[in-house]
Amino acid sequence: MKKLVAECIGTLWLVLGGCGSAVLAAGFPEMGIGFVGVSLAFGLTVVTMAYAIGHISGCHLNPAVSIGLWVGGRFDAKDLLPYIIAQVLGAIAGAGILYLIVSNQAGFEGVGGFAANGFGEHSPGGFNMTAALITEIVMTFVFLFVILGSTHSKAPKYLAGLAIGLCLTLIHLISIPVTNTSVNPARSTSQAIFADGGWATGQLWLFWVAPIIGAVIAGLLYKNLSPEK
Repeated sequence: MKKLVAECIGTLWLVLGGCGSAVLAAGFPEMGIGFVGVSLAFGLTVVTMAYAIGHISGCHLNPAVSIGLWVGGRFDAKDLLPYIIAQVLGAIAGAGILYLIVSNQAGFEGVGGFAANGFGEHSPGGFNMTAALITEIVMTFVFLFVILGSTHSKAPKYLAGLAIGLCLTLIHLISIPVTNTSVNPARSTSQAIFADGGWATGQLWLFWVAPIIGAVIAGLLYKNLSPEK
């Protein structure tokens, strides 16, 4: 239960910090942080939580990460579903807090896209479903590859959190224009629930399927490249 609570809090922070920066600060008139700032915010949520809860739960914060670690032989199957549930609940809680903040702004008329992930007309750069699918698979594959490598027993100690956070930052710098960057089904689910118009829930399937495919490929490949844990 301690591990699940840690995962819930950690994923809440990832959504509140990452998506919150996109919704509240990215386009703020004349002072917005833009794509670079949002990318850095997502990376920072992972870095901060890696050192806060890494020793408790492993700081997965992401169903795709838990699945990839399981495939790679680093995580017990019995813990997989409870972790995913905790992550999704934490993400929804983070999005709910963000919704409460946004809905209490003067002149509130709706949350708009709410930093939800999308493709086609809902892609920031107008990229289609094929581009979104490729992007999410490849980016999640790289993310898991870095996680598996940086947390390996022979990797430099205490640097895993920094490497993983910087990797997530780079992933966002690449893929925000394509899909708003998911690589995390829990993050995608939480924002889709609150986004206006219902379009995000209709496209949510891709942001579960693609990250899981990328994570599974990374887990299988890294397990064969480096059989030692």
